[in-house]
Amino acid sequence: MKAIKVRAFGAPDVLRLEEVPDPVRAEGRVLISVDYSAVLFGDVIVRSGRHPFPLPYVPGIEVAGRVAEADDPSLVDRRVVATTLQNRGGYAELAVAEESGVFPVPDALDLRTALTAFQAGAVALELLAGTGVQAGETVLVTAAAGRVGSLLVQLAKAAGARVVGAAHGEAKLAAVAGFGADLAVDYGAEGWADEVVEATGGGADVVLDAVGGETAARAMDAAAAGRGRIGIYGFTSGEWAPLDARAIGARGLTVVGALGIAFAKPPAERRAAAERALEAAASGALSPRVYAEFFLDEASRAHTVLEARENIGAVLLK
Repeated sequence: MKAIKVRAFGAPDVLRLEEVPDPVRAEGRVLISVDYSAVLFGDVIVRSGRHPFPLPYVPGIEVAGRVAEADDPSLVDRRVVATTLQNRGGYAELAVAEESGVFPVPDALDLRTALTAFQAGAVALELLAGTGVQAGETVLVTAAAGRVGSLLVQLAKAAGARVVGAAHGEAKLAAVAGFGADLAVDYGAEGWADEVVEATGGGADVVLDAVGGETAARAMDAAAAGRGRIGIYGFTSGEWAPLDARAIGARGLTVVGALGIAFAKPPAERRAAAERALEAAASGALSPRVYAEFFLDEASRAHTVLEARENIGAVLLK
């Protein structure tokens, strides 16, 4: 089969299309004929060498397609989305997943939308739960035009929160407003955190940050003193959010490792969250957005787009 192989860490051009042996399915696992693979920022981080990972490897954590082989005959030829075995192997024509990591796609959903919704939506739901978002509170979401951020905006609104979406550039700000944010602010502008504090009457109750670095620092400035909760779930800038214990204590803020809380939940709870996300997408309550699709041999282009943070929504390989 054809697959993208990474033999050395580095720039996007280390993603090379190769002929590799077909994966062999073991008992309790499912072989999937892949139609789409999600391109995640985590893929970018690993490929660039910023996270330890054994070489060589085939990237790809989330896939959509049809079941080619399974222990359960009723699964064969079903349309599914899945997380890949050991979080690798998805940038390929065939991929293997644990049966527990496979989700049948509702008839009302196309594969692209299901793939964009099932794990990103589950993460968004768990981030909101982990930071205790309540109706009537104000939530600030950075990277609000991104794959997870756009779903956070929608789900926080559905939970009854007032949402401020932070993004950079006119196109992304327009998209954030389209996702339902009550206010869209440009985190590249001077004094944007002050704008949030003024607009919210004292600051956001919850800040959800995936950018890190200077953007995260300013987002924390926009948190409400005495009650603000900071949920950290990424560092697309290449730097984690700077945490000053003295300032956090003086301002009465709470910092939550929201993504770690989500991943630490029992498998049954994480599966239930993914199923809720798929159901929400099927009913139209959640509207995932696909920014671009690339063919498998264009994986380096897909990574370039994601690394440059050009995308509004998800990037897929087909």
